[in-house]
Amino acid sequence: MQLCCDLEVDVNGEEVFMVDKGRTEITPANVVLLNCAAQFMEMESDGPRPSLLNQTKKSLDGINFWSWSELLVALRECQDLLSASNSSLIFDKVLGCVIGRLASPIVASTYTSSSENSSFHCSCDTRSSYCIRNNFSQISWWFEDLLFFNIDLIDKVIKMMMCQHFDHATISKFLFCYQRSRFLSATHTEKCKITEVIINLLSLLDRSSLSCKLLFYIFRVASSLKISKHCKSILENLIGLRLDQTTIDFLLVPSPRRKDYMYDVNLVLRLVNAFCNEGSCCLSPMRLRKVASLLDSYLAEVAADSHLNPSKFAAIVMLLPDSARESHDRLFQALDIYLEVHGGLCEAEKMRICSALNYAKLSTNALRHLARNSKFPSRIAIQAFINQQSKLENLLEGKKHLDTFSGSLSAEESINEKENSDQILLYAKRFNLPREAEQLDAQLQGMQCRVIELEKFCGIMQTQIGNIPRTRLSSLGNNARFLPKLCS
Repeated sequence: MQLCCDLEVDVNGEEVFMVDKGRTEITPANVVLLNCAAQFMEMESDGPRPSLLNQTKKSLDGINFWSWSELLVALRECQDLLSASNSSLIFDKVLGCVIGRLASPIVASTYTSSSENSSFHCSCDTRSSYCIRNNFSQISWWFEDLLFFNIDLIDKVIKMMMCQHFDHATISKFLFCYQRSRFLSATHTEKCKITEVIINLLSLLDRSSLSCKLLFYIFRVASSLKISKHCKSILENLIGLRLDQTTIDFLLVPSPRRKDYMYDVNLVLRLVNAFCNEGSCCLSPMRLRKVASLLDSYLAEVAADSHLNPSKFAAIVMLLPDSARESHDRLFQALDIYLEVHGGLCEAEKMRICSALNYAKLSTNALRHLARNSKFPSRIAIQAFINQQSKLENLLEGKKHLDTFSGSLSAEESINEKENSDQILLYAKRFNLPREAEQLDAQLQGMQCRVIELEKFCGIMQTQIGNIPRTRLSSLGNNARFLPKLCS
């Protein structure tokens, strides 16, 4: 729909000059300007012709027929003429139409077809290499078209997207794209404001839509700026809630200035606490195991830092509950490295660090190394030895019950039984057995050697008897029955 007015409006500072130039067409390019002028001059009453304000409002009835480029022109006009605090009906209507098209499932196909006759026609003259590299992605094709918004309006844009149930993952990607674009020409103060606004907007999105990689990128940016502690806390909480999706590389953040230790362990403490504070209803065993594995990898990295004090290391060790780990082998390895590097620790400090170890979740090899490891406290080594011995007793007891249950076995089963017995003996040798068990093992080995010697001697005797002539045997007569029956 095309409407006309009898005025051309020029805005120069606070003065508005009305010049009669006949009939001027109201278009998407000037409707915002004319609307602002009509409001400023209070041109609301209709005369012989409809008032300018009513005409501009009526022109918006055809907004659904505007092209994409016309909508963007109108949005730019709104930003230039309206303050962020001014709730303009025309701005809300134009922005709502833009977001509605982006949320429509047919927009992407319309965009890629670039049809001249379509009401959803999108101008490609503003496309940069970003969209070209992404092959006109159906998700991000519009990102650069909306990067012109200033930081005062981007908050309203994102919240309107959320009201229209826009995909949160797409919103988060757009915010990161927006941050990178605006930083190119922003001052230090503007960068702080942009970062804080983006963090606050990210906190409104669904947690599962946030990428750990992009969150840590924002964190690195925020660390170089003086943003508020509140915003920094919000960002760390967002990262903590997604900690089960991150990798060890992201956690190895260098320590702050004037700190001797290598990595920022305080940050990891805060992130894990944020993860654990999410609530037991949301922490599945699988998520806990992922974070436990991540934390064990982190402990192995920081354990070699000679400047990391025992209290900080112990705090990280005891962050997660015992149920988070199915095995404590990797935790034991990290403790072993730390005690090797920090050889001057007192017994109490060592005990506090090792208090998180669950001996029942240590493998037999780990128990054996722990029992013989002089770096660990003696009480820890004794406890490891007791658990080591208990595992062996349980194994032998199980073998005993198996023998009782089996009863008489066939020849083939006997062979299998002998193989299983040999495996148990070999398995038992790996333990540091008491003296009585070692003596028994030595006796068994001696008996096995003796049996082997007798078998060899028996083979020799069989060969010699086979070589004796039969006539010689028959000449012995009844005395033949006195021949030894070693190998009969």
